Amino acid sequence: MQSKSRSDGSPNAIFLQDILDETLGKDISKVILPITDPYVVHHGALGSFATVYLDDKSRIHDAIVEIQKIDDIEVVLTNEEGCAQYDLPTDRMGDIICMSSKNSTIGSAEKAHDLSKLKEPLRSHGGLHEREVPFISNKKINLNDANVKLNNYDAFYYAISGAM
Repeated sequence: MQSKSRSDGSPNAIFLQDILDETLGKDISKVILPITDPYVVHHGALGSFATVYLDDKSRIHDAIVEIQKIDDIEVVLTNEEGCAQYDLPTDRMGDIICMSSKNSTIGSAEKAHDLSKLKEPLRSHGGLHEREVPFISNKKINLNDANVKLNNYDAFYYAISGAM
């Protein structure tokens, strides 16, 4: 997890739904955050990844242009581009995929996130800067192809294979 607080300790959050409602119009888009539990100890349902659904698919380009204007948003891709680049399931992602910078988070609407209960500096995960996760085993694992790209979901396969 990375620190997502400003130098004064306040959360560095981009409330994407509020921005899209203001720039595109209300009820045009729906921002979904995979990190939805309001665990207020450190992340308050704010994460580094968001996906945006639009009822009117002809507005995807307009939405992308508006999101690209936001400081601290590093990645803005269409569903097709984002799913191909990051090995995501196209049927479970919105029309647009967004990721924030190392030191910021994405929220939906400000009113949807009660950050008053945060007792610690904001930390969160889900973006490019938190994607490397240690893969540790208590015995040697034979990776048949050393050039194979491992994903987080491969840990289960290797744990089960190692148990045999």
